[in-house]
Amino acid sequence: MSVKDHLLNRIRNDGPLTIADYMTECLLHPVYGYYTTRDPLGVQGDFITAPEISQMFGELIGLSLAQAWLDQGQPERIALVELGPGRGTLMADILRSTRQVPGFHETVSITLLEASLTLRDVQADTLKDYAPRWIDEISGLPDLPLFLVANEFFDALPIRQFLRDGEGWRERLIGLEGNALSFGLGPRTPQKALEDRLADTHDGDLVEHCAAAKPLLEHIATQIARSGGAALIIDYGDWHSLGDTLQALRVHESTDPLEAPGQADLTAHVDFETLAFAARSAGCTYTRLTPQGVFLERLGITARAQTLAASLSGLQLETLIAAHRRLTHPDEMGNLFKVMGLYPPHAAPPPGLEP
Repeated sequence: MSVKDHLLNRIRNDGPLTIADYMTECLLHPVYGYYTTRDPLGVQGDFITAPEISQMFGELIGLSLAQAWLDQGQPERIALVELGPGRGTLMADILRSTRQVPGFHETVSITLLEASLTLRDVQADTLKDYAPRWIDEISGLPDLPLFLVANEFFDALPIRQFLRDGEGWRERLIGLEGNALSFGLGPRTPQKALEDRLADTHDGDLVEHCAAAKPLLEHIATQIARSGGAALIIDYGDWHSLGDTLQALRVHESTDPLEAPGQADLTAHVDFETLAFAARSAGCTYTRLTPQGVFLERLGITARAQTLAASLSGLQLETLIAAHRRLTHPDEMGNLFKVMGLYPPHAAPPPGLEP
């Protein structure tokens, strides 16, 4: 049995799937799911995230959060949280770079939101000196000031896709052609969640909707507004979504999202406008959406790269230069990835970001 076999049986028995159901089955099926069965990161995996490219990324994230802690009066107990922590590399770099911030580590309770038991094992080894705690749901966050990072987390949340048809919408669904998975369209129906999109779309436009993002973000924002803290949300996407952004990545190459269910990573671009308005409704302040390259340059990545380069030569130096370029250059991750910060009303925004 494989994810594909399971999907074929489910569609034959119950009818076409929403893309959200398809993504959930492919990524998180308890036996056959993509994240259930493997460590997908790194050269031997399917993709590489910023923390795996260079230690500089996590170091600067850590210092931004630590400075936000200082700016808010150094609360005595805080939750240092990462959503979807991968191998634990980012959190390890955050903790290493903040070791010299007086008093910071003494306040920290580390919490990781992770669905994959395989990755939890890797994280436990990476962070064995820090006693992290894992949670399954956002509701499990400790009731403390929240200093949180979500790097490439929201892009993996399941989405639904809708095609504009007059004053209604036809949902893009996944059914069968013989024994092959295929896209199709459901009947025209009204969609309450998309009422506001009637004003900025036309017939034939495709809109994506991530139902899971808003309540998750609202929970985080409510806690920051009430108890203090800061959040850094880093992902690819833009302020306002339009069009089909569903994509699959396998062995570092793009592939058809229906080609190898359970064998490829599935993601979609993040609609930061939805996240920002969810934060505002929870009484939390959000920053301007900022390209990742600009954010890292404001935090001093070039100076940090120059310091590291002073003791390197040959291949190591070339690797460092390539990593700096990949993280910051507009033609690479510098513009594709965006950063948005959350912070309490009347507090300063996290360093690297502007109100």
